[in-house]
Amino acid sequence: MKHLAIVLIFILMSCKNESKPETKTETDTKSEIVLESETESEIDQSVYDMWNNYIKSNPEFKDQEMPESDFFHNNKEDANRLATLTINGKKKASSGLYSLYKQYNVDIPKVGTKQIITDFDGKAKAIIENSSADTIPFHKISKAYAALDMGTDIEPLEKWKKAHWDFFESVLEESGQKPTEEMLVVCVIFETIWTEK
Repeated sequence: MKHLAIVLIFILMSCKNESKPETKTETDTKSEIVLESETESEIDQSVYDMWNNYIKSNPEFKDQEMPESDFFHNNKEDANRLATLTINGKKKASSGLYSLYKQYNVDIPKVGTKQIITDFDGKAKAIIENSSADTIPFHKISKAYAALDMGTDIEPLEKWKKAHWDFFESVLEESGQKPTEEMLVVCVIFETIWTEK
């Protein structure tokens, strides 16, 4: 599960919402991924506190290991915006490039897996739980799914395609590959099951 954090930057990245202009950092995201496992000393105390509060209210999960914690996207502005969309229940999905799972030898997300979503600084904001995971060609992504991922119903499919194409293109460029309409996307739908009161 520790490898999940490596891929989450890719799979949990989301895109611009309807009022946010495009910036270079959203589409020109070269591999600034740190391929190190999270250590306990790097985890903010709020992550432990959130998990402890969750299991106090849900004692049936007291024997579960604390889930991975990570933020969406790869920059502070987007990470914090996407955490807020998750807290508010607007963001309900995330998308990742299937080839990256293969490249990093990471398992596809599973239904029932929980994750603690943080802001860019590592402060816990919400706990999510995967309710579905599927692999779909880029050109077959639906408007309904795009709306869940983007957290908006204003032109969600157009926004999703533009932002994800740009992101996937920048990632693939490093290995000399190009995106295609047939490239497989790992589509995860989740529920926000806990936020701090």
